[in-house]
Amino acid sequence: MAAVSAQSRSTGKARRPARQAAVTTTARLHFGFLDPSGRGKRPFGSFGLSLDRPVTRLTLERAESFEASGPEGERGLRYLRAIAANSGRAGGYRLNIDEAIPPHAGLGSGTQLALAVGSAFAALEGMRLDAQEIAARLGRGGRSGIGIATFAQGGVVLDSGPRQGRLPQLVNRLPFPADWRVLLIFDANASGLAGASEIDAFEQLPDFPEHEAEALYRRIAESAMPALAAQDFATFCYEVGHLQAAMGAYFAPLQGGPYASAKVSEVLNWLRGQGISGLGQSSWGPTGFAFAASEAEGQALLRDLRAEVRHQDLGFELARGRNEGAKIETTAG
Repeated sequence: MAAVSAQSRSTGKARRPARQAAVTTTARLHFGFLDPSGRGKRPFGSFGLSLDRPVTRLTLERAESFEASGPEGERGLRYLRAIAANSGRAGGYRLNIDEAIPPHAGLGSGTQLALAVGSAFAALEGMRLDAQEIAARLGRGGRSGIGIATFAQGGVVLDSGPRQGRLPQLVNRLPFPADWRVLLIFDANASGLAGASEIDAFEQLPDFPEHEAEALYRRIAESAMPALAAQDFATFCYEVGHLQAAMGAYFAPLQGGPYASAKVSEVLNWLRGQGISGLGQSSWGPTGFAFAASEAEGQALLRDLRAEVRHQDLGFELARGRNEGAKIETTAG
């Protein structure tokens, strides 16, 4: 089985059709928009991080008809039919999803699934399609390019927001330090906004003050990213926390407070009381996160939370940053 990264495949030569294609991609955290209303001089613009978990893992092969199995199979099949029709390919395909990022949890499951299906299709058919092209064909990334950039390259990414009909472009990308960890907080009984509800929410929100958007951009570009490059944990955490506070205040009227889940909010407030500043909610949530400077500190946080928090429907996991793109493999025909 031949393997190639999402980034390198997008710039390589077209490949011969394969017998089977397999793709593994991972969740991302969305720290926030720099203009969350999308109506300013630099609409949207987002900041986020690729994680090493949760994972979407799938395989694709030719078949007599269109078939899909596994978690998120129905949604995956829609993407498969769409990319095949858009590419003018006749015939059928069998999609098997072994593992899927939880949907509507704020972890970018839809974009990662779409890009994984599209990349598997392109690899199977020997087509040269990069993540941006697949996203455009499948209607992903209209506001945020974080999922596209992390699929292609991993790391911590800052995008431009959409411009003149184009999908968001990558502005800056840096690796996430190997020693740092991300504590994830899951609420199995809550979900974030998506689809039509998300569109309605953005239409209801007021304009975001231009001076605040400019200030957020400066803080991320001139403080958060340099701190990341210098592995200055405290400053990076402070700046992500500041962005999260701005997002929580802006979106609060639509999600009942700064966070979508009251139980996750309780945990984040407890963590804040322990002196942790780098924390918040990914996208519309409900998944929460908090940074730890090392594996040992992350494990200590996990132990403390499991002892402190009694909500049975909350889950906790310690993740790493992922500094490479999705893994795409093909089996020769």
